[in-house]
Amino acid sequence: MTANPATPLLDTVRTPEDLRKLSPDQLTQLADELRIETISAVGQTGGHLGSGLGVVELTVALHYVFNTPDDRLIWDVGHQAYPHKIITGRRDRIRTLRQGGGLSGFTKRSESEYDPFGAAHSSTSISAALGFAVANKLSGKPGRGIAVIGDGSMSAGMAYEAMNNARAAGNRLVVILNDNDMSIAPPVGGLSAYLARLVSSEPFLGIRDLARKVSRRLPGPLHRAAKLTDEYARGLAMGGTLFEELGFYYVGPIDGHNLDQLVPVLENVRDMADGPCLIHVVTQKGKGYARAEAAADKLHAVQKFDVITGEQAKAPAGPPSYTNVFAEALIAEATRDSTVCAITAAMPSGTGLDKFGKAFPARSFDVGIAEQHAVTFAAGLAAQGMRPFCAIYSTFLQRAYDQVVHDVAIQNLPVRFAIDRAGLVGADGATHAGSFDVTYLATLPNFVVMAAADEAELVNMVHTAALHDSGPIAFRYPRGNGTGVALPATPERLEIGKGRIVRQGSKVALLSLGTRLAEALKAADQLDAKGLSTTVADLRFAKPLDTDLIRRLMATHDVIVTVEEGAIGGLGAHVLTLASDEGLTDTGLKIRTMRLPDVFQDQDGPEKQYDTAGLNAPQIVETVLKALRHNSAGVAEARA
Repeated sequence: MTANPATPLLDTVRTPEDLRKLSPDQLTQLADELRIETISAVGQTGGHLGSGLGVVELTVALHYVFNTPDDRLIWDVGHQAYPHKIITGRRDRIRTLRQGGGLSGFTKRSESEYDPFGAAHSSTSISAALGFAVANKLSGKPGRGIAVIGDGSMSAGMAYEAMNNARAAGNRLVVILNDNDMSIAPPVGGLSAYLARLVSSEPFLGIRDLARKVSRRLPGPLHRAAKLTDEYARGLAMGGTLFEELGFYYVGPIDGHNLDQLVPVLENVRDMADGPCLIHVVTQKGKGYARAEAAADKLHAVQKFDVITGEQAKAPAGPPSYTNVFAEALIAEATRDSTVCAITAAMPSGTGLDKFGKAFPARSFDVGIAEQHAVTFAAGLAAQGMRPFCAIYSTFLQRAYDQVVHDVAIQNLPVRFAIDRAGLVGADGATHAGSFDVTYLATLPNFVVMAAADEAELVNMVHTAALHDSGPIAFRYPRGNGTGVALPATPERLEIGKGRIVRQGSKVALLSLGTRLAEALKAADQLDAKGLSTTVADLRFAKPLDTDLIRRLMATHDVIVTVEEGAIGGLGAHVLTLASDEGLTDTGLKIRTMRLPDVFQDQDGPEKQYDTAGLNAPQIVETVLKALRHNSAGVAEARA
């Protein structure tokens, strides 16, 4: 394929089939253009930048060498897949990334045949690729399963569980270990497997020990060089021997930005006749964009930004985020109590525990992408008298549900769960929405489940959790900024299972759990304007319910509406169960539950998502009016 010199190569590549028509010496130019296009697109939409820039050459090489989509290419997590989307028929929509009605920020099966497996949580790629590979092997199809997994995702046990079973796939499975946390190593290719065996042998270890002792006597620069050489050798030893013991043919490390190295190695692996192969590729996160390369986080996730200056769009100044409020409240508790400690699973900045870690480094634990371990580790700490706070996003806590049940709830251990990103989360969409935590926690015996209506309530709930020693307790709070209420100078210990009346009325009662309280109050204003006196209660607790308060409201109001930012099975289900068990609906009382719809909602602005979900003030008002109209019709029919 010969392109017009004035025409960018990227303009000639709509699909990988077009890419495979290029000559090898055109691939570097294509990669350069693909990197520029990625930077330009993310500048307009925001999103994950650094990880995608680090795999541009790898993306080009994989689609060039392998026969995608018949060969199934799976990107672990998927936030590095923007370049992949551009060259798989989605370039014309790339500037809709993470927008309502636009492209997902992750891989998504319904979006393209080149996304064979959806991913937004880490460490699933090898298991999925193994499934594709074995299925093709059993059915006699030629396709491979190719997993691209980052070094961070390899901290999750699931990756090793998959590799432990990989022999069944034979040569149909290829794993690309994308290592972006070490310096670029010489492209030793096949020689690295030999070196891996060599440097892990007893003679080599003895020589290395002697060399280390000698290096301590060397001048500074030579000593540092010797130390780096030793670390590199140990990396080879661990990489080669570990993966080979799991049954993989290990190749690497190779330079992930050098297409002259990548393409031949991938072609050799493609043509291998034996078992599964792991290719250790070393890349630089943020590669090719100087501002990303210089940033501490390599511009992992960004707002919309100016490509020239790198300046990111700033959100209007407002109240502190719930995450920051939690972090400061937890630091205050740890200052008062030396048994308070904190655990997170590879999300210290996302959960605010980076601040806690600076204040109390000995009591802060980032266990990596290992939510199961985080929960059971917290259970062990609690059993030994510590007061652990396990801070995990709602959607990631799902990964550790068995540990929550078996290791915490059954043993009634006082682990404190700080559940960030509760409710809908905007641009990250369905994969990161905290829709289910109330449902899956409030069903468990021994659990206390709270939801903060605002940032002041969050401070009180952190304090309440710190002092709660009689079993597990969880509190949830959303992504984004608070409401601007004043924070308490001295936190209040909440009485377990007791809500509060925020506004007193007589005809309609709105029972709110979480931050929909603000919308419930708006709805109450509108209902009052229609002559419908409305009570608003902040229940605070999904479990245990404030049964006395709920009974009183049911006995004195015509309509009860529960409002929550969670899926079916949460607060509304518990209130209905209470009413049913005690016959509280026999008097003609109307009870309605408002919750997230029984769908996985795609990305959009949070307010639009809640409007679509029907959880804003206008929908609350309409729910009340419908209930009253239904009640009036029923009364009229009965009289007739």
